[in-house]
This record gives sequence, C-alpha cells and structure tokens, in this order.
Amino acid sequence: MLYLAQICKNDFLGQYQLRLLARQESEYLWSILSEDTCILLAKGSIMNEKVLVLVELSPTGEIATIEDATSWVLYLVQTYLKTGITPEFLQQEAEKAEQWRQSLTLQNQDLARRTLELEARREQIQALQESIQRDHNGHQEGN
Repeated sequence: MLYLAQICKNDFLGQYQLRLLARQESEYLWSILSEDTCILLAKGSIMNEKVLVLVELSPTGEIATIEDATSWVLYLVQTYLKTGITPEFLQQEAEKAEQWRQSLTLQNQDLARRTLELEARREQIQALQESIQRDHNGHQEGN
C-alpha cells in the first residue's frame, strides 16, 4: 500500500523514522491518517528531516520502497492546482452532477409513467375496436 510520509528523527532512539500522513485508497483517492503512525528506519539510515516521501509498504508492514515525493507533489500542483481546481470547485461539480442525476431520474420516472399511460390507452382503443367489430359483425348477422 502506498503512503505519503514525512521523515523525522526519533531523538529518544537516535534513529530516523517515517511518520505516515496519508494512505492511497485508490488511484485518485487518498485518506489522511488521523492517528500518528511511525515506522522506524534501519539504524544508520541518514535522511533529511521534514522531507516528504512516498513509501510502499508490503502487506506485512515492511518498507518495500521509499522515494522522494517532490516530483509527485509537483505533478499534483501542475495537474490540479494550476488550473484552479479547488475543493470548493469539486464540491460544486459534485452537487451539479447529483442535481443532473436527480433530474434524469425524475425524467425517467415521468417517461415510464407516460409509457404506461400510452400502453393503457392503446389497450383501451384495441378493446373498443374489438367491441365495435363485434357489434358491427353482430349487426350484420341480424340483417
């Protein structure tokens, strides 16, 4: 699983550690970790404090890879922030999409209702035609 982490020094142990900040849930969905989770790095590891890194953890919680997050953060800025995509904008777009969904649902329900009404009218017309045909045939037999 991929995490965004910050390198910090554990002064008590004299080792560097990763403080996990966020976890990737899917390709475009990340969740902020609410509790402080730290992973100690191997003794002798020398890192720059406060640097953000992307860390891949194995299913057992072992560090698979660590890479500097600078290019990833710049990609986010270039892709989402350069064009002014803000959380407010995304919220507005989500609300618009929900309104469209509701409108389409109502239109679909109205269309289904009209279809049922037309089918009922068609059946009434067909029954009336059959009745007229019977009356006409019965009238002709009477002559």
